Amino acid sequence: MNVNTKSLVSITEANQNFSKVARLVDENGSAVILKNNVPRYLIIEFSQAEGEQSAADEDVMAISKRLIAKNRRAYEVLAK
Repeated sequence: MNVNTKSLVSITEANQNFSKVARLVDENGSAVILKNNVPRYLIIEFSQAEGEQSAADEDVMAISKRLIAKNRRAYEVLAK
C-alpha cells in the first residue's frame, strides 16, 4: 500500500484537530494516523469502505466458483 506523506498525522494532532484529518481525507482520499511514528490507523471515506466490502464479497464468490469447479465430481456424488 502506498501512503501519501501529505496525509500522515500524529495521533496527538489528530486528537487535537480532527477537522484537519477530515480535510485530509476529503483532499487525498485517506489519512494515516501515526502512533509512536508508526502507521497505526487508516481513515477513509465511508463510501470507499462500502466499496472495499463489496470487493471482498466478489472475492468470496470467485473463490467459491473455483472450488465448485475443482470439486464438481464430489458435489455430483453428494447430490445423489
